[in-house]
Amino acid sequence: MIINSLCVTDYRNIDFIKINPSENVNIIFGENAQGKTNLLESIWLFTGCKSFKTKKDSELLGFNKDFSKNRIEYSAFGREQNIEMVIDTKRKITKNGIELKSSAELIGSFYAVIFSPMHLSLIQDGPVNRRAFLDTALCQLKPNYAKGLARYRHTLEQRNALLKDIQFHSELYDTLDIWDEKLSSYGAAVVYERIKYAEILSEHANKIYFGISDGKEELKVNYINNTGLYIKDPYEIKNFLKERLRQTRRDDIFNKITGIGPQRDDLDITINDLSVRKFGSQGQKRSCALALKLSEANIIKDITGEEPVILLDDVMSELDLKRQDYILNHINGRQVFITCCDPVTILRMCEGKTFHIDKGHLI
Repeated sequence: MIINSLCVTDYRNIDFIKINPSENVNIIFGENAQGKTNLLESIWLFTGCKSFKTKKDSELLGFNKDFSKNRIEYSAFGREQNIEMVIDTKRKITKNGIELKSSAELIGSFYAVIFSPMHLSLIQDGPVNRRAFLDTALCQLKPNYAKGLARYRHTLEQRNALLKDIQFHSELYDTLDIWDEKLSSYGAAVVYERIKYAEILSEHANKIYFGISDGKEELKVNYINNTGLYIKDPYEIKNFLKERLRQTRRDDIFNKITGIGPQRDDLDITINDLSVRKFGSQGQKRSCALALKLSEANIIKDITGEEPVILLDDVMSELDLKRQDYILNHINGRQVFITCCDPVTILRMCEGKTFHIDKGHLI
């Protein structure tokens, strides 16, 4: 998958930028807060996923601008393609001249992997970020997962609202069976896909980490279900979740929130069977995060046959020379966009096309 042309207009602090990037390494450099990350964010949106910086599309518009218009022309699946995205109160998207109903319909059209400093703390951070990592990866690969996750979250919100109202309207208690049926059904689909992905992720990440650690350490990734569930059949998962919801119903009513389900699950990452979060060094934690993100790219390639575009947002300066060298060697053969303040260090390790951004403009 190769971006041949990128045009960004009135996007955050970017008035207008048009580039024809290299098929290999592209280095976007400049001082802080000049628009480097914004340019990468504009590329990421073509995956159909939400921004990695904000939940509000209104924040994506340029100052005092009514809309933003972005376009890519790219090669994928053996043909030349294009996507145009107009952002105002919502996203209006055209792919190859055909208008799409929503950005969700872009999923599976364009693949990218974003790696930023926030991902380096993926191991140390709380489970919310690790679940987000899983869900983002799965949403790109499986449009139905994205829809199922949205249904689960909506149903969870409704059940939680009901739990708060039961103390005032006791007759609502009898409706919990209906909500538990829906929640367990949607939740089982989410858990099932996460378990499968975690198994594939563990295999890929271990191979990468083995290389980073010079063959001295073994990395494992396990999906931790807060119900204690370790079965892989979707039907059994649904029945188990439904029963656990019934068993914890009194606690849920007392706490006014649903206490079990995929919204409470986590990834357990170990090195030589010891928790990296609890016992790993800072270097080991960063190496694990690096292995997870590189694995995400490898899995996309294995499943879709397409190499994703790699977006490295100001992450190279956070890594030592050994890890910088490893990541550049591992992504060789893929189209890469790297943001940094000074391109000299990166250019010493690899050849690349450079783009200098200042105050939202190319100079």
